[in-house]
Amino acid sequence: MRYLAASWARWAGIGALVLLVAGCATTSPSAPRELVYAAPVDTTFRSAVELMMEQGYVIRHADLALGRAEAALARWPEYRVQLQVSEAARGSQVSVTAWRGSQPLPPYLLDPWLVSLQARLGLAP
Repeated sequence: MRYLAASWARWAGIGALVLLVAGCATTSPSAPRELVYAAPVDTTFRSAVELMMEQGYVIRHADLALGRAEAALARWPEYRVQLQVSEAARGSQVSVTAWRGSQPLPPYLLDPWLVSLQARLGLAP
């Protein structure tokens, strides 16, 4: 009976370890940071892509018709940014999501980038 208990405990420990490692390997979804600008969608999109390029990002995909762009900073650890620009009641809505390696960045870290975009659009106070 002791052998069965020890064997069961060993398998339970291995199962717990597998679940722990599997939990560490998954990434949680990143929440986007959003802001509405009083500027046309095409102007906002082009300005956002230009700003990413000036900051050293390599634009992997950009589609003005979809209002979507993806970029990566070509240094370790890789930083990735996903941009979505869409129509809003008073102009354009910008949604930005970013990752460092495989980990999502907290949305508040994107605020300085959104302020830079606001200044580039000539909308800064």
